[in-house]
Amino acid sequence: MKIGFIQFNPKFGDREGNIEKVRGLAGQTDADLLVLPELFATGYMFTSQEEANALAEEVPGGMTTEALCGIARARNTVIVAGLAEREGNHLFNSAVIVSPRGYMGTYRKIHLFSEEKLWFRPGDGGFKVFDIGSCRIGVMVCFDWIFPESMRSLALMGAHIVCHPANLVLPYCQDAMKTRCLENRVFSITANRTGREKRPGKSLFFTGKSRMVAPDSTVLFTAGRSTEEVGVVDVDPLKAENKQINDYNQIFSDRRPEFYGPLLSGG
Repeated sequence: MKIGFIQFNPKFGDREGNIEKVRGLAGQTDADLLVLPELFATGYMFTSQEEANALAEEVPGGMTTEALCGIARARNTVIVAGLAEREGNHLFNSAVIVSPRGYMGTYRKIHLFSEEKLWFRPGDGGFKVFDIGSCRIGVMVCFDWIFPESMRSLALMGAHIVCHPANLVLPYCQDAMKTRCLENRVFSITANRTGREKRPGKSLFFTGKSRMVAPDSTVLFTAGRSTEEVGVVDVDPLKAENKQINDYNQIFSDRRPEFYGPLLSGG
């Protein structure tokens, strides 16, 4: 199958414009699975709860999810994309999963980064894996990467490919994904954004370099630091089912959970 990402510089608050940008870029690829950045439609740096409330949407049924469903149908692809979700009075930094048949599900970011904690609630639905027919995909969002438990959970749940919408500002993640893939023997697609987002009194620079990595840690594709780019590679997702290291070691059956008490207790 063909897997890929879209890397671009969203304009803050311009949902319609950002969606049209993605629609145009998606038209350049025939990927079977396409990952978009975190909060791709709204931009990242909210300045008030009122602003975040105004830009968040219900899922499904909101404008962004409906537009993504249309793109997925038109391109015959599965899309994983980050957005601001509203449920009642609560907001979540979420990723939606849509296919040519429509909405499939939502993952709510569990590990919030920096000022995200001012606007969003931590995810309450746990990690999820989705069967898209050709393979099973897991979803995590941006800062989830720094917690090894995130990707390990998805791998143990049977994910072949981990889809990773991101707005990365720290310089470590892209290289760290090689280790995450190696220790779990899965593929990953990190879709980052680019550019400097300036809001009243603050700004952030995003590191680009969206990346796809194989289960043996081979980097399959890396985007530029500041380029608008669509990356696509051919992979056999079932290679992620081979967890064997050598004739005697298998990364999952060799685990010794009875000795991982601090992980289970939170200590």
